[in-house]
Amino acid sequence: MEKKTPSVGRIFRDGLLDQNPIFVQLLGMCSTLAISTSVINGIGMGVSVTFVLILSNLFISLLRNFIPAKIRIASYIVIIAGFVTVVDMILQAYVPSLAESLGLFIPLIVVNCIILARAESFASKHAPLPSVLDGVAMGLGFTVALVIISAIRELIGNGTLLGIRVMPDFYSPAVLVISPVGGFLVLGALIALVQWIRSRKKKHKGE
Repeated sequence: MEKKTPSVGRIFRDGLLDQNPIFVQLLGMCSTLAISTSVINGIGMGVSVTFVLILSNLFISLLRNFIPAKIRIASYIVIIAGFVTVVDMILQAYVPSLAESLGLFIPLIVVNCIILARAESFASKHAPLPSVLDGVAMGLGFTVALVIISAIRELIGNGTLLGIRVMPDFYSPAVLVISPVGGFLVLGALIALVQWIRSRKKKHKGE
């Protein structure tokens, strides 16, 4: 059963802010906390998830009328797993250092809540083009959030960005920030900030 297709602006607004996978829906928290210790990792994971989101959304939308309802989740996982395998092989072939850094979190994209959620809530109910745009928007929202978290943690925890030292020599890195506890603190602060911005936006609209 198809739903009314949202506008392109609505799709991108949802992906980047209103339904941001990390800051609003709180999906993919394990990989977010584990790999967001450097910007390179954040970009690598974000691009990988975006690639899988776009192609899995496209194929699930194309096959939505042929997949039996009782096995739809299993079918989605098979489709997603195929694209994750492609991503894993590309990373290992062309950027092995990044593949090693991300480790098991690349194969675990198969069961990433973000991808399964978009397959179930959007791609299975909309035409291919809007589904692709939804994959792009959600992937961008995920990537932007990851890069922001990673940049804060890398800068404060290591004094670097993209592996390049940017803080002065006298700066003493706060190693706590790149620890699991620091990840929770940074993520919690950013989630609170986004929620505050959204509440202000709603209040402004109400006035």
